[in-house]
Amino acid sequence: MAQAAGSVDEVQQRVVACRACPRLVEWREETARVKRRMYRDEDYWGRPLAALGDPAARLLIVGLAPAAHGGNRTGRMFTGDRSGDWLFGALHRAGFANQPESVRPGDGLELHGALITAAARCAPPANKPTREELATCQPYIVREIELLADLRAVVALGRIAFDAFLRSYAAAGRTPPDRKPPFGHDVATLLPDGGPLLIACYHPSQQNTQTGRLTEPMLDAVFARARDACGF
Repeated sequence: MAQAAGSVDEVQQRVVACRACPRLVEWREETARVKRRMYRDEDYWGRPLAALGDPAARLLIVGLAPAAHGGNRTGRMFTGDRSGDWLFGALHRAGFANQPESVRPGDGLELHGALITAAARCAPPANKPTREELATCQPYIVREIELLADLRAVVALGRIAFDAFLRSYAAAGRTPPDRKPPFGHDVATLLPDGGPLLIACYHPSQQNTQTGRLTEPMLDAVFARARDACGF
């Protein structure tokens, strides 16, 4: 981003047009062309994903990357896959979402006081962006952090998102903690100089939810803490 975007919406316009990572461009577009059999009659989005939610959010939620047949299909963060079912259910119970499911754009979903972004904005092969790809995407999160003037809480879904947020937070000119905070589910760190409460959270992937590593009460506890930090 040569010139800084002046609003959260302008950041998203630049995100959606991005073709900076050849491997990710090829993968997202090939996935959109081949499709999964159960979605063969749908038109896939096949592009980077804009952040989703309130541009004046007090809560920032940072995920890893769009799912190949979730966000890469629907064109919306955490929409159309099981991880999203868990996330939006928790957001609804905590009062950040007006409904507990996110199926497709135009389904009536609204977020209140929360913005969902990701460390990588394109679906990566094997759900694993490279360090270089994460670095290329970082300026988008940096600018989102700069523009969220009343940021009070951050929920990082998984260790990669946690690390990506901390790097982006420092790059945005905010005061980082003296020592890197530990990552552990529902472990919270108040960032210095009036910064937000950073809450680590296991990612609501099927690997975690189907094995019981992450349960609904565990996820609800994270967003209850975030709600309290936001003053809602």
